Amino acid sequence: MKAPPVSISVRDLTLRFPVYGVDAKSLKKHLVGVTVGGKLGRSHGATEVTALTNLNLELKPGDRLGLIGHNGSGKTTLLRALSGAYEPDEGEVEVHGRIAALLDLNLGIDPSATGLDNIRLRGRIAGLTSKEIESRLEEIAAFTGLGPFLAMPLKTYSAGMQARLAFAAATSVEADVLLMDEWIAVGDAEFQQLAHRRLLNLVERAGILVLASHEVDLLRLYCNKVMRLEGGIASPVTDIKKLDELLAA
Repeated sequence: MKAPPVSISVRDLTLRFPVYGVDAKSLKKHLVGVTVGGKLGRSHGATEVTALTNLNLELKPGDRLGLIGHNGSGKTTLLRALSGAYEPDEGEVEVHGRIAALLDLNLGIDPSATGLDNIRLRGRIAGLTSKEIESRLEEIAAFTGLGPFLAMPLKTYSAGMQARLAFAAATSVEADVLLMDEWIAVGDAEFQQLAHRRLLNLVERAGILVLASHEVDLLRLYCNKVMRLEGGIASPVTDIKKLDELLAA
């Protein structure tokens, strides 16, 4: 049976999160203070924040969607919902194709394990088989530039070395759907150039890109569509040429 084409379909997506130990009045005061945040309510005795409300989205191969909005507007929540990390409270999310979610480079990292074993761990989290991981291990290891340090526990690494390893492992996948929370820049200037080229290759090979960023020049460079989120409410998807209009709205 032929696999369906790469696509993202989100229909009437609503996501709510209970917040325990905080009353609605004080939480509302805090959310107003940062000028963002979803709608407040009550459920089963807990204060509830509606992070996304009735969001609709349709993407097909070739679509490069930029997400804009203040911190806390719902961009990362949407990316996590698309990755499958969050189940909808209402509506549905349907994604066809292999997903690569570059949302948290440190996900699955074990400080007590060696660099090589951490590459294997990240590969399994990304959905690769053991055979796929082993076939890519040499290339990933070479890209990190860490040499003999890969046989040592991660807890012996500097922060820069950990970032190199995490980036190399996270970007080793073949993705039909690429989800990114900001463009990733790690390591020193030389490694950042290598990282940029590697990331760009990953973006070009992906059928669909969804990139959340505050960098408007970056969005203009890599995206052909844009959506604005504010307080969990999304604008319609529009052409990237209308980015300035959305920002001014």
